[in-house]
Amino acid sequence: MSCTPRRVRPVVAGAALAAIVLAACGGDNTSVAPPISAQAPTTTVAASTTAAGGATTSTTDPGISSAGISKERCDKNKAAGSITYLTSFDFAAAASILDVVVAKDHGYFDDMCLNVTLKPGFSTSNYALVAAGQAQLSSAGAFTEILNFSTGGAKFVAVADYGKTPVEALLVRDDGKIRTLQDLKGKTIGVKGDIPPSIVAMLAQAGLKRGVDFKEVLLDGFDPVAHLKTSIDALPVYKSNEPGQLDRAGVAYKLFDPIDYSIPGSFGIIYTTPDFLAKHPTAVQDFVRAAFKGYADAVRDPAAAVAISIKAINAAGNQNFLTQAGETYRWKQESDIVAKGTPAGSNIGVIDPDRFAFEVASYAKAGIFPSGTPKIEGTYDPSVAAPVYQNNALVWPGG
Repeated sequence: MSCTPRRVRPVVAGAALAAIVLAACGGDNTSVAPPISAQAPTTTVAASTTAAGGATTSTTDPGISSAGISKERCDKNKAAGSITYLTSFDFAAAASILDVVVAKDHGYFDDMCLNVTLKPGFSTSNYALVAAGQAQLSSAGAFTEILNFSTGGAKFVAVADYGKTPVEALLVRDDGKIRTLQDLKGKTIGVKGDIPPSIVAMLAQAGLKRGVDFKEVLLDGFDPVAHLKTSIDALPVYKSNEPGQLDRAGVAYKLFDPIDYSIPGSFGIIYTTPDFLAKHPTAVQDFVRAAFKGYADAVRDPAAAVAISIKAINAAGNQNFLTQAGETYRWKQESDIVAKGTPAGSNIGVIDPDRFAFEVASYAKAGIFPSGTPKIEGTYDPSVAAPVYQNNALVWPGG
């Protein structure tokens, strides 16, 4: 049985993006932060102080207190109206999807006075819909993807980022023929749409230039078992998807992981438009707050979360060959990658501007942005997600 990938990735040829100053990222040898142990973020009721008249108010987040959400903040959130969230791949158990699905199922958006509707979608198809106001928030495959689609006047702003390292890898048969990346010189890489930028950057770092040192062939379908029976030598995959399929089929393989080569990347990003964020800042922040609480629930009880995902997939009727076994594997891998990639002292989902800059700079050095200058100013807002945590615990209204 074939299975579609976690995100549908477009071929972006000659995108209007180019080199960014590498000094902004600390030099060529800057590596990703050391991993931390996977763990769910804890939740606390909002810290409060006693104001005049005995009212309690949040010391870090006005409108969120031990008594709940204030009427003023609730009214502001309601004023945002109906909020449509488009997922990046059906209702898969992936970061920036499962967290939102669980939050919806558990009533967390209702707790924040938000009227949220979830719709299944694909990351590369959602940008036009969000830009046109047909949806207010969505899930991006990567920060670079947001930049690639910020064309023709369309503007987007990332407000949360779960994955701070690449979720992709390059897979080869475990037959001893390909032992190093350099062994791929003159070989053939199978492509489903396009090669992810993190893989292109990893190959470039190994001295392999795209279009010169290896061949590319477009593959049919999304079944890695079938793909490895063809004449290709390597296959870009999502670490949370194809390896699980091959494990279940008993197929041996070897992974070249960009993380092992200090190649940056991102995934599981929640974004909106600058206009919607400016008009409804509390609604966007409390959407992120609810999503983070859904994420914590999914980490603490993966089986229950995946069951919610499968229920939503079946209800939508799209299915896309998504199975309970596959989604269980996907969530375990992605939640582990998210936790290990979150810098020590930071909180899951909070944007790290230096990592976005490092991603763009590294990809520019690899020749991924052949023309134009990527302007990352205004394409992310770290001030949305950071305040929803206090003392490394998610602030949630409680009584």
